[in-house]
Amino acid sequence: MKSKGMIYISLILMILILSSCAKSDANLTPCMTGGQVYGFWHGLFHGLIAPFGLLASLFDHTTYMYAPNNNGAWYALGFLFGSGGWGVLADRGTRKRKMD
Repeated sequence: MKSKGMIYISLILMILILSSCAKSDANLTPCMTGGQVYGFWHGLFHGLIAPFGLLASLFDHTTYMYAPNNNGAWYALGFLFGSGGWGVLADRGTRKRKMD
């Protein structure tokens, strides 16, 4: 018998995989051809505010969680570190105390 946690993780993974195939009708050409290119520090900041960006993107179709005009691996690394901080912060309150 599968645990509830494994079922939830499987469901979330399935939703993420299926949503990655979704078509975007956004015209990103102006963002990609001019303006600022985001690097590591912007990626770190965007990772920290990712949960809020996700909520905003659900209601506003012109808001994106991940900057399309980034410099590649450095932005992705910053985003990864920034979004990983939420897991570390959430883990602090869930530690079990030793029973004497």
